[in-house]
Amino acid sequence: MNIKYSEKSLKDLKLFSHPDRTLIIKKIHYLADNFEILKNSKKVTELKGSVFKDQYRFIVAKKIRILFRIEDDEIILLVLRVGFRKNIY
Repeated sequence: MNIKYSEKSLKDLKLFSHPDRTLIIKKIHYLADNFEILKNSKKVTELKGSVFKDQYRFIVAKKIRILFRIEDDEIILLVLRVGFRKNIY
């Protein structure tokens, strides 16, 4: 599965320390490789509401979340936002 990052997600990533950024990127690649398995776990949840249509949340760490969308045409994981739980929604 290919990974694309939105401009906002790249800005979000820059706000994290280098070790946190490294962890987040590793988790994004893990998610891309194991999406089919993870989508049935508590780590990945489809967001509810018309604003979040076809978007998912992935728990990276206790307080870090990734919001993403899967684009079916090319099976691309599009990372929309990366941030702390209290700030991301």
